[in-house]
Amino acid sequence: MNPNPLGERELDVMTVLWQRTSGTVAEVQQALGVGLAYTTVLTILRNLETKGFLRREEEGRAHRYYPKVKQRAAQRRALRRLIDTLFLGSPEALLTQLVDDHDLAPEDLRRIAKRLSKPDEPGAAS
Repeated sequence: MNPNPLGERELDVMTVLWQRTSGTVAEVQQALGVGLAYTTVLTILRNLETKGFLRREEEGRAHRYYPKVKQRAAQRRALRRLIDTLFLGSPEALLTQLVDDHDLAPEDLRRIAKRLSKPDEPGAAS
């Protein structure tokens, strides 16, 4: 995957495409629901294609865009970057911040601890 991180609007567009599995410029524009111009959405899609996040196929007079990067891979990469840059490479510091900031109930903490104690299961922390 391209080493360039996704910008905020790029992430919004990718989220739409991950949810829908594909989309034309008009479909993405409508799904975003934030009043971006058609040409702005087109530019974002083209930039994402150039960065290697999307592929496109002709569909009549339009193009349909498909994610080339799975959402989980993008999440892991973004999380790694967040940990490296804001938490000095410490996943523990990130977890501590999350626990401190979100007033987790004791049952939430028990569920997290149980999940962390079973790293070999799918979806568990690695």
